[in-house]
Amino acid sequence: MPSYTAPTKDLNFVLNDVLRVADSPIEGYSDLDQDTFSAILDEAAKIAENVTAPLNKVGDEEGCVLENGVVRTPKGFKEAFATVAEGGWMGLDMPEEYGGQGMPYVVQTAVGEMLSSANMAFNMYQGLAHGAMSAIVAHGTEQQKQTYLPPMIAGQWGGTMNLTEPHCGTDLGLMRTKAEPQEDGTYKISGQKIWISAGEHDMVDNIVHLVLAKIPGGPEGVKGISLFIVPKFLVNEDGSLGERNALSCGGLESKMGIHGNATCVMNYDGATGYLIGDLHKGMRAMFTMMNEARIGVGLQGYAQGEVAYQNALAFARDRLQGRDVTGTKNPEGPADPIIVHPDVRRNLMDQKSFVEGARALTLWGAMLNDQAHRSQDDDAEALISLLTPVIKGFLTDKGFETTVQAQQTLGGSGFTQEWGLEQFVRDARITMIYEGTNGVQSLDLVGRKLGLNGGKTLMGFFEMVKTFIKENEDNAELKEGFLDPLKAASKDLQTAGMYFVAEGMKNPNNALSGSYDFMHLFGQVCLGLMWAKMGKASLAALAEGASDTEFYQSKLVTGRYYMARQLPATKMHLARIQSGAAPVMDLAAEAF
Repeated sequence: MPSYTAPTKDLNFVLNDVLRVADSPIEGYSDLDQDTFSAILDEAAKIAENVTAPLNKVGDEEGCVLENGVVRTPKGFKEAFATVAEGGWMGLDMPEEYGGQGMPYVVQTAVGEMLSSANMAFNMYQGLAHGAMSAIVAHGTEQQKQTYLPPMIAGQWGGTMNLTEPHCGTDLGLMRTKAEPQEDGTYKISGQKIWISAGEHDMVDNIVHLVLAKIPGGPEGVKGISLFIVPKFLVNEDGSLGERNALSCGGLESKMGIHGNATCVMNYDGATGYLIGDLHKGMRAMFTMMNEARIGVGLQGYAQGEVAYQNALAFARDRLQGRDVTGTKNPEGPADPIIVHPDVRRNLMDQKSFVEGARALTLWGAMLNDQAHRSQDDDAEALISLLTPVIKGFLTDKGFETTVQAQQTLGGSGFTQEWGLEQFVRDARITMIYEGTNGVQSLDLVGRKLGLNGGKTLMGFFEMVKTFIKENEDNAELKEGFLDPLKAASKDLQTAGMYFVAEGMKNPNNALSGSYDFMHLFGQVCLGLMWAKMGKASLAALAEGASDTEFYQSKLVTGRYYMARQLPATKMHLARIQSGAAPVMDLAAEAF
């Protein structure tokens, strides 16, 4: 049976020592002193460790069952959901006037990591509701906010987003779901949506579906898409629930992982819907949810890596096999623990250095999101838009890889259900697929995001890295182990960007064939920057006489490992990018 311990110390380190949230001028951050943040994280850790983590294996084994149109969630899920709701965890960053706690998104993100590591499938129910709430906050009318937000924030109602249809996924311009206007201002929604996470379940009284649909006679393609609120039960003027809407769950998907979450086929048969946002501007409103969801999925990727690493580490410390080639380390036992062996140590260091770097990157991204929305900072908005496909794509690719490495640490035991590592592998796999496959993320990065503000946002990122290096290069210890590798990696990223500018105009495939490598190259540089910042914070803490020297020394050793063993991958990615389109495109389609 796998276990999970919330990494509150690491979270506090990133938030307080590295990002220094309490010192930030962002609105609401001055209230986030170390004691406040620690108290929030400690309480969330109790929920993750004691309430939801014990249900992770239960959810995987039992799955969800569709009975007479109702989805029954696994044993214990309903009670756990009520516990999470009663604690106010659904609305941490929601507006106070609707029952939320009004905290910054960075708090929601830190708590979200723990809940996702503990039980990813379970946490998706509230995650989907949170995305729907965010869209209503951003685009809903005041009446819609008053109607839907309080019960959703209280955890009495759930929420979803409905995009994909059987014949179209990424290309939403092919959508067939219709929204026919009615005389009373409502719309009749008809069509089928698939792969709708949390589309039907028994843990709430109502589910608020946000559905993309086309109004007949509107513009063609994505320009004709609008977004609609389509509740499972209609809501009376006094807020009570009315009659059942004309929608239903037509089936559950049988999936590789996340068995505890209901992935539904949703049928809309003339269901009553309410326009949210502007007519034919549904994609803009939906992307409020999509961008948040993509950062959240990046978080899921490394969060599964975190819990897998914890269990791999425990196994490596306990499993006795062979002797250390430099001398026996366990003379009282028949063999040494496998953690003494260099290849096992390499595997664990790969896992540890990735997860800790990914945590810092994601929390920094959440901070940029707060800066963009709470401080109305357009530059922060542009930067987090640039980084979102990197956070989603790179962190989920590497997060899945981390779960596989953790499984490998256990050898044959990792392949069995008893030890639980294979579930983390299966659950992590979806993160590379949903909310836009990672191939789509790389195309979005190269095709759309690099050109933001005429390329000024990308150049601003380069300048930020350059400035950090210049301001800290007098620190010899930081320079050798962190800054010099970061400088080299950043140059590789800039060279790749210049290649796209020079060669992409001649043949777009030169850029698109290298987009996936560019996403990973960018991700490596981002983690290199995070490790340099964590190295700086650790050296400062030690210089100031911090009592927990072992913790900070561990950070420095782990960071140096990443810079020496992982960051040089930027040169491989650059070489692939500079090979152009020919190696990818020369084989004729019919010759495959």
